[in-house]
Amino acid sequence: MTDTSIPRADESLDEEETASVAVDEETDGDTASDAEEANGAGREKKAPADSDLFRQSEIAADYVEGLLDILDYDGDIDELVSAGRPVVEVVGGRLQSLVGQRGATLEALQELTRLAVFRQTGSPSRLLLDVGGYRATRRKELAAVARNAVEKVKEYGEPVRLEPMSAFERKCVHDVVNAIAGVESESEGVEPNRRIVVRPAD
Repeated sequence: MTDTSIPRADESLDEEETASVAVDEETDGDTASDAEEANGAGREKKAPADSDLFRQSEIAADYVEGLLDILDYDGDIDELVSAGRPVVEVVGGRLQSLVGQRGATLEALQELTRLAVFRQTGSPSRLLLDVGGYRATRRKELAAVARNAVEKVKEYGEPVRLEPMSAFERKCVHDVVNAIAGVESESEGVEPNRRIVVRPAD
């Protein structure tokens, strides 16, 4: 079995989840289809209306704005609904400390923000919080990691184990692998050491 480390586009770049109330980007299951369920596929429950989702993003934006004021950070905050989930994006200079190493601080802030939404709505939120475009950049890096792992699996026919990742990162990798024929992915282990294994499809 091959170990593959995640390359970093920028070594100086500060780099999702164990919520009791919030919903993970990836479910507790181990397959890529489980990750798809986390995005709403196959759910029995009725999806929240866009107006409800936008209300969640507004609550979240107010909460984040309060945090920025406390920290004396300047940032522009956008609230929106994307792919059936509330999203809050924070853009501005001097915000890298809100991302942290491998996005650890961002994940913690996202969890706090989800809890703030839950406190006001009484419903778990799948809110996605991004700071400085970190998630979009990280998603591109992880797509490259996933494709590299797939190439190794196809070349050697052996499973490839990736390094431990957050739920957000695992979901990004599952999405890429799941779109390629002949390979499959599953998660193994427990947080914070949960990782993805890419292997030939049965």
